[in-house]
Amino acid sequence: MIRSMTGFASGKGALGPHSWTWELRSVNGKGLDLRLRVPDWLTGLEAALRSQMTKALSRGNVTLSLRLGRDETALDLVLNEAAMGAALVAMGRTQEMAAARGVTLAPSSAADLIAFKGMLEAGSDVDDPAPLVEALTVDFKDLLAEFVDMRQAEGNALAEILDSQLRLVSELVTQAAELAEQRKDKMADTLRENLARVLENAQGVEPDRLAQELALIAVKSDITEEIDRLKAHVDAARSLLSQDVAVGRKLDFLMQEFNREANTLCSKAQSADLTSVGLELKAVIDQMREQVQNVE
Repeated sequence: MIRSMTGFASGKGALGPHSWTWELRSVNGKGLDLRLRVPDWLTGLEAALRSQMTKALSRGNVTLSLRLGRDETALDLVLNEAAMGAALVAMGRTQEMAAARGVTLAPSSAADLIAFKGMLEAGSDVDDPAPLVEALTVDFKDLLAEFVDMRQAEGNALAEILDSQLRLVSELVTQAAELAEQRKDKMADTLRENLARVLENAQGVEPDRLAQELALIAVKSDITEEIDRLKAHVDAARSLLSQDVAVGRKLDFLMQEFNREANTLCSKAQSADLTSVGLELKAVIDQMREQVQNVE
């Protein structure tokens, strides 16, 4: 089934002190235009996300935003063993000097030592982007899947609308064919009148030229080819709607062909009823074309 080019998805996640919010949205576009807003310091993330999106999407102006936050109170802390060692040596020396002078010092606890500046430092892995990039890349897969599902749901709704419009086009084409059949006798009389006028003014006209003029008169009133092409276009459109690939460009081109045949039908109508059907046909085709602009 077809998919729409419009869609939206959002999500949240966290890893250690980092938390993030995704927002993925798209609108109609002639091709696939990806715009990613992700932090530059997350090396390799944009390329990984762009690769996923390119494989999953074919058309649309797609915007991805990643808002990344960091909880400074949740940092992984490690002991600076060198600083602690130096502090313990200094404390031992201090106690020796105090004892030599008959001074008794209060005992120190581990908490006292850790409170000294420089004893605890942020873990080295906190600022390492690799684990975070990997987590974000994995998390984005679910977001992208949700996004594609939404575009599919929109596409299903589009397919129902287009199918109903194709049914209406088919009905109008059938009406046009019936009206064309009903006007045959009148068109035959009109053709005989035109032929008589041509023959009256045919003195000195070459036979080949006369045959061309007569053929042109007949062609100008015959809509058989237009009816057949419109029926073929309806079948082609239904076939495209049943395919599980991006068919938006093909449908858009087919809408141009629909419109061309409808215009020709109107120009050949030579009947108020047939002209009315042709104009209604053009209106439905125009509505179809508006819907097709949303198809991926």
